[in-house]
Amino acid sequence: MYRDFLMNRLFLIALLIGISLTSVAAQGQWLLAAGPGADNRPSFLLPASFPDAFNQHASLSVNPALPRMAPELALQTYQRRSEAQSVDLASYSALSLIRAELPDSQQQGELRVERHYAAPRTLEFKAVQYSGDGFVKSNVITRLLQSEVDHVQKDDAALTALTPANYKFSFRTTSQMDGRLVHDYQVKPRKKRAGLFKGHVYLDAYTGSLVRVEGAVVKSPSFFIKKINFVQDYTDIGKFTLPTHMHSEALARIIGRAVVDIYQHDYQPETHTVQAQVQSF
Repeated sequence: MYRDFLMNRLFLIALLIGISLTSVAAQGQWLLAAGPGADNRPSFLLPASFPDAFNQHASLSVNPALPRMAPELALQTYQRRSEAQSVDLASYSALSLIRAELPDSQQQGELRVERHYAAPRTLEFKAVQYSGDGFVKSNVITRLLQSEVDHVQKDDAALTALTPANYKFSFRTTSQMDGRLVHDYQVKPRKKRAGLFKGHVYLDAYTGSLVRVEGAVVKSPSFFIKKINFVQDYTDIGKFTLPTHMHSEALARIIGRAVVDIYQHDYQPETHTVQAQVQSF
């Protein structure tokens, strides 16, 4: 499952840069959903220091009892973990903070939302609080959320997944990153397809967990988008690896630069086994 989070986000960031072309129809009460209807869970506010809250999960201390993996073994372990997560992860809830900025026009906005995902094709957002310019709210952030809902519901994630079928992996070096020893792999897409990227993947040298992905999208999905660069960080929560922060910068022909940061916190993942046990009561 986590191999799809990054590619979904890249595709969505690319979509939202067509900001001045269309507006999003699904605004209303800012309740967006794919699949079954959204529930009526209560609203809540995130702490003012929301991005800082990730520090407690941003890095894992090295377990001296674990042997250091060779780069080839770490990559194989990552792929096995990814496949297992796609099977085991039934759902999750999380708090999200989306910040968007158009530096050329000095417009910006910030939205706090409650996110809920249920495999395989249900994604819901419930807005909690917004501050900033109305243009950014209507044409950037809402467009991003609606595109993400549509992508989860309709598109084939396997075409852009971070797998050997889509990418060539080449080990580069081993280094420290936020207190973790990581293996750095250069990745190149096997095809020039929208949603794929060229850059680097960093895996924990002791666990094979995905730590960071960064690079540039190789094919623009739109004439209006010139370039998209990004960095996305991940963390381990139980046996799952989930994204915590994505920073992306795009250059568009009409609006100039667009900068988007997406923070995610307070994950509550559930496995299919847990859901089955709850339903049996």
